[in-house]
Amino acid sequence: MSEEPKNPVREAILELTAARGVGGTIAPEDAAKAVSADRWQKLLPDVRAEAVRLAKDGVIAIYRKGKPADPETFKGVYRIGLPGKVVGAPSGG
Repeated sequence: MSEEPKNPVREAILELTAARGVGGTIAPEDAAKAVSADRWQKLLPDVRAEAVRLAKDGVIAIYRKGKPADPETFKGVYRIGLPGKVVGAPSGG
């Protein structure tokens, strides 16, 4: 009975990023809408918080402008994906 309680936001993030695979990303809105099409906007802070937790654990990565962002300090528009190279992202040189 020590099973973790279900977290629909976490599950949506994991399912959607897995479906995109390495190199693909999702918008936070995608995860929120997967949980609730009616109240997705209210879920955006939960999506961000869960994305930060998952990124700190190395399960997913948070991207800004196609580059991995620090989950502790990123600001603004972001996307969520699996760790690895994002398709269409500028190469690091």
